[in-house]
Amino acid sequence: MKLLHTADWHIGRTLNGYSLLDEQKYAFKQILQIAKDEKVDGIVIAGDIYDRAVPSPEAVTALNEMFKEINLENHFPIYAISGNHDSATRLNYGREWMQNTSFYLNTLLKEAFTPIETDDAQIFMLPFFDPLDARVYYQERVSDKESIKKLTSIGDAMNLVVSDMVKKFKTDKKHILITHFAVSAKKDEDIELTSETTSQVGGLATLTTDNFKDFDYVMMGHIHTRFASPSDTVRYSGSPVKFNVKEARMKNQGKGVDIVTIDNDGINREFKPLTPQTDLIVLEETWETLCDEEFYKKQPTHDAWFAITVKDFDRSQYTRVNTRAELEKRYGTVIELNYENLANTSEQNIQTTDITQISPEETVSKFFQTITNKPLSSRQKKLVDSVFNEVERENK
Repeated sequence: MKLLHTADWHIGRTLNGYSLLDEQKYAFKQILQIAKDEKVDGIVIAGDIYDRAVPSPEAVTALNEMFKEINLENHFPIYAISGNHDSATRLNYGREWMQNTSFYLNTLLKEAFTPIETDDAQIFMLPFFDPLDARVYYQERVSDKESIKKLTSIGDAMNLVVSDMVKKFKTDKKHILITHFAVSAKKDEDIELTSETTSQVGGLATLTTDNFKDFDYVMMGHIHTRFASPSDTVRYSGSPVKFNVKEARMKNQGKGVDIVTIDNDGINREFKPLTPQTDLIVLEETWETLCDEEFYKKQPTHDAWFAITVKDFDRSQYTRVNTRAELEKRYGTVIELNYENLANTSEQNIQTTDITQISPEETVSKFFQTITNKPLSSRQKKLVDSVFNEVERENK
């Protein structure tokens, strides 16, 4: 059995106001061609299919066309789950009749306990959930109600969920899990979150590989780089497109998909790279260097997007210069422009921050510190987290 593992499509995403839909369509065409070339037995999409709970009409139309090409025109089975960005309820629409064409889509916790059976494996599909989802699910199914009320951490909830999955294991098959969380290699070890979420809402950063030790292989979504994979058997495919400057800064970490082969010899993985239609280039140089023809002629000007930081820049020397216009003459599209070490100001860094690229919790924290010149207290952070947890549940 051969599966293509991808995740975090975030269809409908924008970058500083620029739509990434054409980039996502370009990446999709490559993913589909890889699936054809490799003759895979199915395509796994491990969550965050859409970028937001209520996607735009353009995003819905684009994704529908992608699914149509994969499943109806090319007859590839789809194994997909919802992530923390998706609306579980909205995405679940039509799930029953889609299975008639081998389109398997799980968005609710209760759906995760029935595996997809193949000749070689049992595929369990566990969508993103939080401890409250687990308490609601188990409250109706166990006699010990008090123990369920104590189910407050995602780690404890996950252990209970996995233990119930293990009860369904068949000993003559491999056991594959598709899910969407941040997972570290061992307890109490943090991993760098290069996804859009850098907070710990819903326990996103508290799971470890120990939670999944019963599975032969785990196909993960949520972290946007495959290099965050915590073990050889718990793997992130990464996103197919660069979504922010932080990802663009990560050199030699190109986007792609994994081809996972399951046979009698075990489970093997092969990375297949994707080529961006419009690359995102990060430049951090002085104004003089950026305007030097010898320098900018070496860049993919007018063919890529640029995120530029002007270093050691004295604004007082260029009061009549439209710096963005001057840079766009030379480079083309500048999607982000920052300045460092501006003269005649007490601030060491003034940046045009795109709040769509940081979590809501971090936005509140930055605003609070800007206004009060003090960081949020522990109690205040817990309050902010609880508010956004509630908002996220209401949007599902």
